[in-house]
Amino acid sequence: MRDWLTKRTSVRRKALDLYGGVVTAARQPAFYGPTRVADTPEGRFELVALHLFLVAERVKSAPPNGEALAQAMIEAFVTDMDDCMREMGVGDLTVPKRVKRAAAVFYERSGDYREALATSPATDAFLTDALTPVIARTMVSPSADTTFAAAIAHYVRAAHDALAQRSYDDVVAGRFVFDVPLSPLERTS
Repeated sequence: MRDWLTKRTSVRRKALDLYGGVVTAARQPAFYGPTRVADTPEGRFELVALHLFLVAERVKSAPPNGEALAQAMIEAFVTDMDDCMREMGVGDLTVPKRVKRAAAVFYERSGDYREALATSPATDAFLTDALTPVIARTMVSPSADTTFAAAIAHYVRAAHDALAQRSYDDVVAGRFVFDVPLSPLERTS
């Protein structure tokens, strides 16, 4: 019993550390600005969900605790959403419904991103198509221009590939730091 509790606590601790790295990656200034994602709860949610998807996808299939670690990261995300909503003054009776909806949106986005990443990386048109409505809804000045969504798609593909090249131990230890160049994002200014 003690081994089970120790293992569970270790997985939770790693998940919280990884989730902290996810939030840090999602808060990079290059993602936010007048022609980019608005620095609002909705904009931050979408970028955290995107980075969480990338890390959870990398760890979930790795033995011995990958699935448990990915699930614990998602639980940390849900807890964070709950805390944020309460801090913003959302009523106690409304919070569970909104958190449930946020979790559903995360799983929906994850399916879309997973499907888009499974396609050929040649143009990343499918990934851009998956990201365009999400990004457009969160932009400061939404437009029909898909330049920023295409830059994000390039970033997501590169981050996904970079994470795939890292060992499971490196990822779990937090040695991945989304060191993907943000130059495509910087060119869209």
